[in-house]
Amino acid sequence: MQNPRQNILPLCLLQLPHIHSLPRRRTQRPLFPVVDYMAVQSRLKPTKEQITQLASAYARHRPLIQRGLTVAFVFYAVASTYKGFSARPAGASSSSSKRKGKGKETEASSKPRVAVDAVFYQRLSRILRIVIPSIRSKEALLLFMHSSLLIFRTVISLYVAALDGKIVASLVRAQPIPFLLNILKWLLVAIPATWTNSWLSYVQNKLALAYRTRLTQEVMKQYLGDQSDPQDLKVFYKLANLDDRIKNPDQMITHDIQRFSTHLAAIYANVAKPVLDVILYNYQLSQNVGAEGLVLLTVLVQASAALLRALTPAFGQYTALSAQLAGNLRHTHSRLAEFAEEVAFFGGEEAEKMLVEREYAGLVKHENRVLTKRWWHGCVEEGIVKWLWGSFGLCICAIPTFFKLPGVAALDMGGRTEGFVTNRRLLLSASDAFGRVMYSYKDLSELAGYTTRVATLLETMADVRKGKFEKALVSSASIEENAKILRGRGVVIESEEIQFENVPIVTPNGDILVRSLSFYVKPGQHLLIVGPNGCGKSSLFRILGGLWPVYGGIVRKPPASQFILIPQRPYLSLGTLRDQVIYPHSKEDMEARGITDDDLRAVLEVVQMENIIEREGGWDAAREWREALSGGDQQKIAWARLFYHKPKYAVLDEATSLVPPDMEGMMMEHATRLGITLLTVSHRPSLWKYHSMILQYDGQGGYVFTKLDAEKRLALQQEKEALDIKLLEVPKMKARLAELQELAAERTRV
Repeated sequence: MQNPRQNILPLCLLQLPHIHSLPRRRTQRPLFPVVDYMAVQSRLKPTKEQITQLASAYARHRPLIQRGLTVAFVFYAVASTYKGFSARPAGASSSSSKRKGKGKETEASSKPRVAVDAVFYQRLSRILRIVIPSIRSKEALLLFMHSSLLIFRTVISLYVAALDGKIVASLVRAQPIPFLLNILKWLLVAIPATWTNSWLSYVQNKLALAYRTRLTQEVMKQYLGDQSDPQDLKVFYKLANLDDRIKNPDQMITHDIQRFSTHLAAIYANVAKPVLDVILYNYQLSQNVGAEGLVLLTVLVQASAALLRALTPAFGQYTALSAQLAGNLRHTHSRLAEFAEEVAFFGGEEAEKMLVEREYAGLVKHENRVLTKRWWHGCVEEGIVKWLWGSFGLCICAIPTFFKLPGVAALDMGGRTEGFVTNRRLLLSASDAFGRVMYSYKDLSELAGYTTRVATLLETMADVRKGKFEKALVSSASIEENAKILRGRGVVIESEEIQFENVPIVTPNGDILVRSLSFYVKPGQHLLIVGPNGCGKSSLFRILGGLWPVYGGIVRKPPASQFILIPQRPYLSLGTLRDQVIYPHSKEDMEARGITDDDLRAVLEVVQMENIIEREGGWDAAREWREALSGGDQQKIAWARLFYHKPKYAVLDEATSLVPPDMEGMMMEHATRLGITLLTVSHRPSLWKYHSMILQYDGQGGYVFTKLDAEKRLALQQEKEALDIKLLEVPKMKARLAELQELAAERTRV
């Protein structure tokens, strides 16, 4: 058998007779491969008969091909949606480190990126288990109702699209009776359509409210504790004082949870409904214009959608940052309201105004940057979704008009008009649904921002409940000796007495005030605690109350419920006059203890405040008591609260600084008669005689714990004060002596 390449040269010579006249060059040999390529190409070119056979085979098998393409489109739509919303590598987005520094917080890494990634889906799944606890819950029922209404609305939309085409076709054919009948159907279908739309809005809002209720209940259970929880962990206190991760929990509990719930309820409709619409509308469209047009439309739409997705900014990160900046601004305003008196006395209006304006300027700068990005993104988004996809759709709708589809009968003008209107309505609905799928990614990004905020709150509270804190530490905390103390943990044993054995006193920022403290207090032995500011007097009380962790040694103490704290500025709650005395009890709790209003009056008589009942309008009078009562009256109310509860121990932190000395003596003696052991911080010598033990700090990490001889200590104190007065007179006496010596010298000279 001959090689076909052997016949190429004679054929070439016949076609090019003038080749002999050309000068011989070594570059003539590349002509052979070119001629070879042209010959092979001519052999591969299909003939007209082959094209006819292929078209005939395609027409015979077109129904099967149509079904295959439609099924492939459904799988592709579901898979692409899943891929679009699937978890992406989190990378280093979730990294967070403990910040250490002296006076300033330094971040070891950048802020965690808010994105639709694996961390987001993990956090969202944990929150979903909270808001939808079971398939039999109210939230699951509302979600099922919501899904049913979404499907029903899609079915109505398909029917309306077909009905729209029939109405226009009857107009083109000039058929009044079918036209009026179709108009009647249009009016009848409006009843379930409007009912469905109203119910959808109602159920979605109810679902958002149910989510918010569930989430708020769970957060408040961890934040303020629960009666079923045997541990009283004071998470709300530790979150604000022992951890730096959350600066404004009030913003998160109120605003962020509300926004998260609203977005979560809406994201289901913004994702599930559009995806279902895309599948159903395009399926119906493929039955009208052919699956070939649907495949072409899908390729064009997906290409432009990929471009749009690449141009979409990180709206989730912007949302989280906006919420954080708004919380900082609100926190600045709340601080100004809380310390308004101090600011007014210092004349700090300009300084506070500068702080507020700085926070507001940061918020406005961020919002302007987001608005700019939303503006150009909106232009690109509308240009692609509305106009570019609309042009694609019109071309697809024109396929049955300009091309003869196999297996489709020829139509008159009315039939073509009906088909075009129906297909255009379906295409517009499908385009709107796909646009909502694209928009839903932006909504999902914003949901990721609020999810990050809510999840951070839940995760931080969980860490606090486990005793894990992240706090900016002082520079001395990095010293090995101090770091060893900070890594340790002590033992707390419940006991009737108070005893500290080698317990370090450490502040939340790692400042070690006392390396090893040991003392004891037996019931009935009142303890006086003295020392300079910042030496650890209040820190001791916070350890006793279970607010601060124990970093070493052994602490024996009664449960925190057996302690009551009376600070220099007592806490007065919102409520009635009765609520101030019995706080934190309610009126029902008071009555359950067998105590009446007359008993409360007797308590107020002890602190000489019984006249306040008539002055303020009775026990049920409600006021802003911090403004209605003077500082001395507030301290008396706090002592009345102590006499009502009758705990085993009372912690007094300058609790009598605003009452007369005779009144403080009466209150001290009454507390002793009630069997209350007092732990008192005070610099007033008049209180010494009511205490039997003293714990004195020197301010340098040392202390002295011993019995208190009030008379001897008072005598020494008086002697010290007398010597101080005499020492103050020494400079004056020296000056007078110098004057006398000068006068004597002058007389001598005279």
